[in-house]
Amino acid sequence: MCIRDRSTGSSVKQSMGISRDSFHKRRKTGGKLTLWRKKRKFELGRPPSMTKIGSTRIHTVRARGGNLKYRALRLDSGNFSWASESITKKCRVLNVVYNASNNELVRTNTLVKGSIIEIDATPFRQFYEQHYGVQIGKKKEDEEATKKSNHLERKLKARNINHTLAKDMDAQFTKGRLLAVVTSRPGQSGRCDGALIEGAELKFYEAKMAKKKGK
Repeated sequence: MCIRDRSTGSSVKQSMGISRDSFHKRRKTGGKLTLWRKKRKFELGRPPSMTKIGSTRIHTVRARGGNLKYRALRLDSGNFSWASESITKKCRVLNVVYNASNNELVRTNTLVKGSIIEIDATPFRQFYEQHYGVQIGKKKEDEEATKKSNHLERKLKARNINHTLAKDMDAQFTKGRLLAVVTSRPGQSGRCDGALIEGAELKFYEAKMAKKKGK
């Protein structure tokens, strides 16, 4: 949309604001609504943050009532929980691998809620090896025997009773990358937190990604 500046006589390009009102929509019958008032501040919308992977950069946005939103423009890490082990670790975000809503968000490595990402497996691998005394993500010949006290060996033995790591999780640890889902809203909270995908959900998303690669 272009308007003419009266002082200079030149045309100026004017961008339209983002509005969340419903006055522009038609009735169920198809009739147009009569505009009986102007736009309101509380109906405004803001452009998406389109958070990328990189060194942390967060802008503060004043919202209604003096509240603050934290608009993450770039993030490189977040807190991710491993539900079956009841543990949360801070991990580095590597890349976006799947998004159910838009493939363009995968191509551009854009972080949004619900996107499937790859994270660094090192923090969880170190926890597992310390907590259970079992080397994961390594070949058997690479394992190094470390001397442990009798008390520690009894404790680790008790923890390992009826406990095994799923094969698909062990395969991910071997690669050094774990699949996780983003549960926070980076453009609203300024954080990229999430949870590891495991079990039937992991198989579901692996099948989805394999199908996309095959196309």
